[in-house]
Amino acid sequence: MKTSIACIAFDGKNILIAHRNPTGQMGGRWEFPGGKVENGESDVQGIVREFKEEFGITVEVGEKITETFFKHNGEQIALHAYEIKVPHDGMTEKDVLTEHTEYRWAAPAEIPTLNFVDSDMLIYPDVVRWIASRS
Repeated sequence: MKTSIACIAFDGKNILIAHRNPTGQMGGRWEFPGGKVENGESDVQGIVREFKEEFGITVEVGEKITETFFKHNGEQIALHAYEIKVPHDGMTEKDVLTEHTEYRWAAPAEIPTLNFVDSDMLIYPDVVRWIASRS
């Protein structure tokens, strides 16, 4: 089974989200940044690689928040969500994007109002509970 990762950078108020490039099945939609874990990689290695490739930054990986499963093109996929810490907010010092058109910090309550990828919406309730447990 393939594994995808969703990364939750939470600054105490908002969550980092990214808008996907317009190509592909989920193109043009918002997501929690992340990607696919490649063969032979741990989740943590995949997270660090994905952020280096897609944002040009090195992140610190924290605790696993939740996991779920979904089908994509008839294939079962495991989705693991992790807390991450980014080296800066990406606003004063801009990240270099390769897979997204933009990124921003959004209030957790705003996420359901955006055109978010379906798989990330499966973990959204657990992410909200995780945020609440940190207050």
